[in-house]
Amino acid sequence: MRRSLKTYSTSISNAVYVRLLGLHAVIGFLIYLYEPLGTLYFFSALGYFLYSVLKSGNRQNQALIAAAYMTTGEVIFRMTASNIPYETGKYCVICFLVIGLFYTGTSRKSIAYWIYILLLVPGIIYAAITLDFATNIYKAIVFNISGPMCLGIAALYCYDRRITRVQMHQVLWALLTPTVTLAVYLFFYTPDTRDVLTGTGSNFALSGGFGPNQVATVLGLGMFVCFVQLFVNTKNKLIFFLNLGLLMFLSYRAIITFSRGGVITAVVVSIAFLVVYFRGVPSQKKTNITAYAAMVIGAVLLVWFISSIRTMGLINKRYANKDATGRIKEDISTGREQLISAELTFFWENPVMGIGVGKTMEYREERFGILAASHNEVSRLLSEHGMFGVAALMLLVLVPLSFRLQNRNNYLFFAFFGFWFMTINHSSMRIAAPALLYALSLVNIVHEKKPAVHRQPVIG
Repeated sequence: MRRSLKTYSTSISNAVYVRLLGLHAVIGFLIYLYEPLGTLYFFSALGYFLYSVLKSGNRQNQALIAAAYMTTGEVIFRMTASNIPYETGKYCVICFLVIGLFYTGTSRKSIAYWIYILLLVPGIIYAAITLDFATNIYKAIVFNISGPMCLGIAALYCYDRRITRVQMHQVLWALLTPTVTLAVYLFFYTPDTRDVLTGTGSNFALSGGFGPNQVATVLGLGMFVCFVQLFVNTKNKLIFFLNLGLLMFLSYRAIITFSRGGVITAVVVSIAFLVVYFRGVPSQKKTNITAYAAMVIGAVLLVWFISSIRTMGLINKRYANKDATGRIKEDISTGREQLISAELTFFWENPVMGIGVGKTMEYREERFGILAASHNEVSRLLSEHGMFGVAALMLLVLVPLSFRLQNRNNYLFFAFFGFWFMTINHSSMRIAAPALLYALSLVNIVHEKKPAVHRQPVIG
């Protein structure tokens, strides 16, 4: 295992890396100046990666890199490309990975995920029969099933797929670069922080006018990728400090959305990665890692201090579960506990078939007069799919853990798996990020083959 935890060798030079960051920062600024450029950005990214996958035949897992880019690009696309369907990000991830499967197939051991996809079908059929006539049946079903289907396709692609450390490095950077565009766009879009603070609730104005939960989740994913790079790509000190500055910038933008889920998830999975990484490296590197960790902790504390000042202390109250006056809120889940409880009630009342995909909000409004989503994928899966949902959830948890017992090459396993589990419990699967991160926990990271050395025969 120790050999697998050496510093990344990478095909992306530092100069190219800096230019990529600069390019995505410029894209964010240009979209701020003229928002319709968001549509051009989307189609440019789609065209570039489609060409890359088709030209290469997916020989270097270009489909996975493309899917990663579209995963974190999904939120900025939704925010700025108004003429693009809402679920397009997930559709792009699914399409790229299906193309990748066409070229390179899936593992014979991935049958569990074929079963998982089949387990989703009864809930779709049942919903088509039971949804109210006034409901847009297509929209209700597609909106709620696109996330689980995205996870199933991504898992089929990734299960026991051999990818090199360089390819994993490229996947991580594909996840990161759109978050730079998003953060820069937010920096220019957002008015003065103090002008839009009205309390300790999630703040749409500080999230680009978009859902704070989704924005914080994607920025949190960017934070995690930056954190990983700070420890696995440290040979160049200038790049180290550039990554540290980027981590601080992304952290600040994520914190001031006032949406806690994405930030807390980023912190937890970063710690999970660091624990596994620290245990696997040679003892002589542990001192350096400890020093890097101390610097990162100091930087994060500085970001928190700045955030506290900029929000006049309201962010401290938010994370302490207090309102603007300093009173403790009785419900730390901001009302979601009641919604989750209702969904579990639906499950107990309909344990076999559930109530059908997309039926939860409609059913909750009929029963309790509440029109809201719990944003919890676990309770939604149980309430809408019944025993089929129970079986699907068991597969999603047990298969990766079983795979981990047989293959310990992926030292990002617990971070990826933890990101999925924590995210689906506060943001459901409204974006593609938890689906792809779950799938990445199933890859088999292998060492690059060293090119053969051809020696000239010695004459004489």
